Amino acid sequence: MNKIEKRLQELNIVLPEAKPGVGAYKSWAIFSDNIVCTSGQLPWEGDKLVYTGTLGKDVDIKTGYDCARLCTIHAIAQLKEATNGDLTKVKQIIRVEGNVQTAPDFYNHAEVLNGASELLNEVFGDIGIHTRTAQGMSSSPLNSPTLIYLFAEIEK
Repeated sequence: MNKIEKRLQELNIVLPEAKPGVGAYKSWAIFSDNIVCTSGQLPWEGDKLVYTGTLGKDVDIKTGYDCARLCTIHAIAQLKEATNGDLTKVKQIIRVEGNVQTAPDFYNHAEVLNGASELLNEVFGDIGIHTRTAQGMSSSPLNSPTLIYLFAEIEK
């Protein structure tokens, strides 16, 4: 028994089996060198936001999902630029941080952000499976329903 297990036993803590994520993401990731972190990506089409508004008020979950997906397309474009046009240099999508502009009684952040997670999983396969955080906010830049931030490890 190692010292951590011994300490847990001393504290009468029995660790449960690690559960997988409850959405299309991974519960944990090991970080290493060459991490790309994008700024928050918005749902642009050209120079115009395709979607605006608040989830649970004037934007439904399906539209929010599509919005998160579009934000992620922009995040992938950022990765492409960071890898000099070669997305095969992405070793692992590590983390998605998603902010959702919501009404006070909206609680379906995960369903909205699955638009980002499922796209990354579809595009990158196993290396697209990631950790994720979902946060609500009462206002957002340009009234965007979602902002997506992406962290990825790339080859040197």
